[in-house]
Amino acid sequence: MTGPVPVEFVPAGRVVTEPVTKVGGRPVWREDAQWPLSQQSGEPMQFIGQFEVRGGKLAYLFMSKDPGTFAPDGGENAVIVQPDGRVPAFCAGVRDLTDGPTAGEDHLPRTAELDEDVEVWQFLGGPEVEPLWLQGEETPGESEGKPWELLVQLDSTAMPFSVNFGDAGIGYAFLSPEGDEGRFLWQCT
Repeated sequence: MTGPVPVEFVPAGRVVTEPVTKVGGRPVWREDAQWPLSQQSGEPMQFIGQFEVRGGKLAYLFMSKDPGTFAPDGGENAVIVQPDGRVPAFCAGVRDLTDGPTAGEDHLPRTAELDEDVEVWQFLGGPEVEPLWLQGEETPGESEGKPWELLVQLDSTAMPFSVNFGDAGIGYAFLSPEGDEGRFLWQCT
């Protein structure tokens, strides 16, 4: 098995309307819009990005500006999977919004050119791609004996816009074994 391929997000120079991996901009919904709401404030969370997953699905990553965004089931972040996904039970609800808070302009992924001795902290996941944990291992579903698949690992210092993953934090998005639900958490130094 080879190591993860480093990725960086570069300006798209346009509004991306295709169902592709991207950060920023607006979600390109595969079904009716399901914009998640913050558990604390009840307001729509900020859209961070969308990521292609197996079976022609997209996973949409959102995070609120309220405290507690580091917890995978705290209600202050959400990964919504479409089509045929489930809204996580800890979400305060969703709204049928096509326009809401976003982290920045549309950016598309490309392979990052790094020196050989530089550790890779930002990469797309997939089968057999393991997260590089900043602190201890926190893969969702481990207690149930069902391995969740890494969807993406994001480095707050390499993102094209400001995201609050704590001090030099790393964000981790996962997809359930069934491919119908996601989780997000972050760790920092």
